[in-house]
Amino acid sequence: MFAVVKTGAKQYKVAAGDIIKVEKLGGDAGATITLDHILMVGNDKGVEVGTPTISGTVVTAEIIEQARAAKIIIFKKKRRQNYRRKNGHRQELTVLRILEIGPKAVKAAAKKAAPKAAPAKTEKATAEKAAPKSEAAPKKPAAKKVAPKTEAAPKKAAAAKKTAAPKKTAAKKTAAKKTKEK
Repeated sequence: MFAVVKTGAKQYKVAAGDIIKVEKLGGDAGATITLDHILMVGNDKGVEVGTPTISGTVVTAEIIEQARAAKIIIFKKKRRQNYRRKNGHRQELTVLRILEIGPKAVKAAAKKAAPKAAPAKTEKATAEKAAPKSEAAPKKPAAKKVAPKTEAAPKKAAAAKKTAAPKKTAAKKTAAKKTKEK
């Protein structure tokens, strides 16, 4: 019996006992996961193709390890432009061993739902419900609105002083030239 499974935007043809490398999935080594996005199932009776998926069928797999693929070097170059960029990438992978292909079991759904419910969240939620809203933290008083200071007038006065000074020096220079000429 085989199945075509979609995970990580890729499709894999798997059978019981196969070991495959897929894009990273959550979980530790030794954990069991179910892949429920089944596109096709085939056995000795025939082939069943989903539209787009087959409901009621899952593939159960065990996580062997979380690994990383070999490094891929990305090198960009434009000749005669002194442009070179070197970069690398290592894709994170999950190595899976396919345990079985079969109908969706109630146990699988119960295992999936159990980790989602965390006791810490429920305690926090009950504490928030028990506390009345009037005892909530007091609100801060509204900040007073302050008009922005205008500094435009002093800047204009300083600019006027700066421009006036060169005119006086120019007048002195012309006066000095006239006196030298006489």
